[in-house]
Amino acid sequence: MDNANDEHQRSRPRVGHIQFLNCLPLYWGLARTGTLLDLELTKDTPEKLSERLVRGDLDIGPITLVEYLRHADGLVALPDIAVGCDGPVMSCVIVSQRPLEELDGARVALGSTSRTSVRLAQLLLSERYGVEPAYFTCPPDLGLMMQEAEAAVLIGDAALRASLHDAPRLGLQVHDLGLMWKEWTGLPFVFAVWAARKDYLAREPETVHDVHRAFLASRDVSLEEVTKVAEQAARWEAFDAELLERYFRTLDFRFGPEQLAGVREFARRTGPTTGFPADVTVELLPPAE
Repeated sequence: MDNANDEHQRSRPRVGHIQFLNCLPLYWGLARTGTLLDLELTKDTPEKLSERLVRGDLDIGPITLVEYLRHADGLVALPDIAVGCDGPVMSCVIVSQRPLEELDGARVALGSTSRTSVRLAQLLLSERYGVEPAYFTCPPDLGLMMQEAEAAVLIGDAALRASLHDAPRLGLQVHDLGLMWKEWTGLPFVFAVWAARKDYLAREPETVHDVHRAFLASRDVSLEEVTKVAEQAARWEAFDAELLERYFRTLDFRFGPEQLAGVREFARRTGPTTGFPADVTVELLPPAE
């Protein structure tokens, strides 16, 4: 009997789980719908999960947009599920001591190794504001960053903390990268997609479709019960339930034609300098047979 259980455990799909608040609504519902036990979940940062999926240590999972585009030939994106925004995102910001157009040659701290957010910030500063700062990477502590830099790029929970608590207290300007992209291009922005490895899809097509359906159902039930999700999360987080609910409602978890157009625009503008073709093909999981 034990052997049968071991075999079952080994055959469960290995699925990534981003440990930022922005992904909470995509995972919260897995427990509610009862599908959580069907997955072997690995919790980590977006960068680490992206590496694991590319390396083959995960079968299915979230992958940051830049890493997905760099490795698109070995991956299939799951339709209608992503982490993005259609306007403000709240958790991806540039915090600055002076107007952005004055940052040419200035020191700008990157509080993350997330290449998608960093690349978006660099693209906006370069092409929209015409400035080329001197970038350096450091831990995401806004007070320390501002001793070393004129501005800082922050993502995830650190960005929420900085923009809502620290920046106003320190008298700093907060610029939302999602809003800046939307104003510039008129399109949504996608920070991470969900993808399956093509070799795993070839072996386990039904499992991939099951996991896809599980995430869609989880997302839908979480957004229906978003007040409850926010109240529960607020017990453990540095943000109150009202703010978390606003944040969850601000995020865009869809991945349809508009979001695809945003991905293609980002690829067109950044591909040749970031390690993927400007016209990279985004392959979507075909409908279940």
